[in-house]
Amino acid sequence: GDNVGDVAGMGADFFESYVNSIIAAAFLGASSGSITPADDHNKMARVALPFWLAGFGVISSLIGFFAVSTKQQGKGWNVNLGALMWALEKGIYLASLLFVGFAALCIYLLFDDTTSEGWKTYGCIIIGLVTGVAIGKITEYFTSFDFGPVISIKDRAVTGPATVVIQGLGVGMISCVPPTIVLVACILSCSALDETGSGYGIAIAAVGMLATLAITLSTDAYGPVADNAGGLAELSRLDDSVREKTDSLDALGNTTAATGKGFAIGSAVLSSLSLLAAFNT
Repeated sequence: GDNVGDVAGMGADFFESYVNSIIAAAFLGASSGSITPADDHNKMARVALPFWLAGFGVISSLIGFFAVSTKQQGKGWNVNLGALMWALEKGIYLASLLFVGFAALCIYLLFDDTTSEGWKTYGCIIIGLVTGVAIGKITEYFTSFDFGPVISIKDRAVTGPATVVIQGLGVGMISCVPPTIVLVACILSCSALDETGSGYGIAIAAVGMLATLAITLSTDAYGPVADNAGGLAELSRLDDSVREKTDSLDALGNTTAATGKGFAIGSAVLSSLSLLAAFNT
């Protein structure tokens, strides 16, 4: 069940959003009119850009994989989940930084340097990438045991299960607000930077958000891997110290799985808007 939900299911969800955003960006880039030779050149660049970004995103993710490591050794719930989370996030941040450089290279090679459209498009790509990272951090804050929201739910267990449920519902509702604000800011910013007026800025922002999908989805798949390891340790009747370590990794895996779901919702919003703009065109 874990593998179906957090690996196959999330992989299919992300893949759909990724392909949708690439197709929508290419279509919206091709549908904009050409008035001058520079416009015609940039029109072809807008079509090619999402495919270039997807290719460089894979390369960035492959390099980012090698940065994932940790020397943390903890037991049970006393482990520093923030330190373990950083072990995974190092790879994501390295891949993101590399992608920023590769995206600038794509803009420089594809777009006519006599216009400002290329660098405004680059701004949309960066906004999409930053939005994805921000949604991930917000989700981590509301789902990690290192932070107040989850600790507050745990503390309510002193007075019984009813207060746990009430506090959990309250925290869950509040957790929807920050990602919504971040997504709205992303959409408005990309619309302001989009010179075509066709919604291309939002579509390319979605591509930028999902470009490093390979390593982002890998951290999401870490959840069921750690959970299954704990189950196997228990079924094999291994020493309690082994189960304590797998409990720590399982707690981290639950956070990464929740982070992946928040990222999936954010990317789906931008992809849906891009597809609606493409259908409208």
